[in-house]
Amino acid sequence: MQIIVNIDVMLARRKMSSGELAAKVGITPANLSVLKTGKAKAVRFSTLAALCSALDCQPGDILEFREDE
Repeated sequence: MQIIVNIDVMLARRKMSSGELAAKVGITPANLSVLKTGKAKAVRFSTLAALCSALDCQPGDILEFREDE
């Protein structure tokens, strides 16, 4: 099973840069990169809420579950 992070998709839909999103959320661009690449082991609910607020979306728009094939 995998959790897929779709931050890049939402950034493209909102025509927003990674740097702009990081500034709005209050995290470093490096930490945002870790989230975007799916290398993060966890994400705080407060960070997820800030991402959703900045991207005007729901958590399910950012995170996706996929079964292993």
